Order: sequence, then C-alpha cells, then structure tokens
Amino acid sequence: MSKNNSASVDEKNNGVPRHIAIIMDGNGRWATKRFMPRFAGHAKGVRTVNKVVEACVNRGIEYLTLFAFSSENWRRPPDEVSLLMQLFRKVLIGEIRKMGENNIRLKVVGDLSRFDKDLQSLVRTAESETAGNTGLTLTICANYGGRWDILDACNKLVAAGVKQEDITEDQLSANLAMAYAPDPDMLIRTGGEARVSNFLLWQLAYSEFYFTDTFWPDFDVKALDEAIESFQKRERRFGKTSEQVQAQ
Repeated sequence: MSKNNSASVDEKNNGVPRHIAIIMDGNGRWATKRFMPRFAGHAKGVRTVNKVVEACVNRGIEYLTLFAFSSENWRRPPDEVSLLMQLFRKVLIGEIRKMGENNIRLKVVGDLSRFDKDLQSLVRTAESETAGNTGLTLTICANYGGRWDILDACNKLVAAGVKQEDITEDQLSANLAMAYAPDPDMLIRTGGEARVSNFLLWQLAYSEFYFTDTFWPDFDVKALDEAIESFQKRERRFGKTSEQVQAQ
C-alpha cells in the first residue's frame, strides 16, 4: 500500500485499521423480505458476527466494536426485546469457550443496570474469564448510547471533584466507557442507512465512515474486505494538509 494513502494505518499489518466499529443494521428487514419473523434475522445476524470476528482475528485487527442494542431499542415491540435478551444470554453462554480458544477478550459496555440480574452476572463472568486474553478485543455495546456515555463521563469527573474549568478532553476521554481502546479508525454501517444513531459520538470524531446497502445477515468476509480496502485508499489528515501527511 502506498504510504500517502493514510497517515495512521499500520504499514506492518498491510494497512488494516487497528479498530473497526460496526452498526449491525438490517436484521429485521432481511427477515421481512423473506417472509420470516424479525427474530430470524437477528439469529442469522449472530452467525454473521461469528464470521466477522474470525475474519478480524485472521487479519490482525486489534479491536472490534459492535453496536448490538442501543438505549433507544427498548422502544421496539416487547416480544422482540425479550427475544433479543434471550439471544444475548444464549450467545454469552455458548461463546465464552470459543473466545478462550481464539484468545479473544470480551468487553460489554453500556448501562447494564436495566438488564436482568442473571444477564448482568453472565456479562461479568464472560468478561472475567476472557480478561487475560491478548488477541482481539471484542466490545459489545448493549443498552449503549453516545450521549449517555459522555454524560456518564462528566458525572464521574464531577464525583471525583474535578472543577468544571479544569476538565480537559483527555480527562473526559479517560472516563468514557471504552477508555481501554483507541478511537475507531473506521465505522461500518450495514442496511442502507447513513447515520451514526447515537453510537460512540465522542470517539467517532475522526473515524472513516463506510456505508453499505447490504443487510447485516448478508455481510460476509468479502464485504468486510471491501470495507477495509476502501479504508486503505483514504488519506487521513487529522486537520493537516496532504503535503504534511505525505512528508511524515
């Protein structure tokens, strides 16, 4: 890859983004087009998650963050929300061993207090059992919203006694839910929509956006590689000129 395509990609890793965030959209519409219940699309979407996680591991991507359930998704029909919670529980139980075998660390971020106690316990167990893994960090954003994240960080600073006039960007960043990870290099959104939907509002400030009409259940390894290829062709300037980036 030509060095003038990007100032921040890792040349030692074929220019793949270090951190990919994905809004996995289109599960319900995928099912509806096939005259199937919406939940069938969510179940198929889980299989897509497994394939994409494996592909990211194989490509040396360090962080993968998935928007699984937003703080606004509670507005969906109660039956669908209930089935989504059951699916989340099933995935946590079934995938912990595989994560250990593949050296994957799991993190779940969001306001988990609204989930059932047993689901909260499953999350803590999954995080604990994978905490020592050193490969891909897989983050699941559940009952997450970017505005909640920023407000929560501000409240933490206030509780710590930091004065308003002393708050810096670095301090706020350090108190966000994903302070353990670098900001995403690329955001992928499937399903044909072109918005961020209250996802990682602070962290996406300089991310490259990639929108595709493909519904999430149909998003395969080839589609992931096409997104990465698009990223590799972009010049990331972070406020600098092209000449400054090329000089680096």
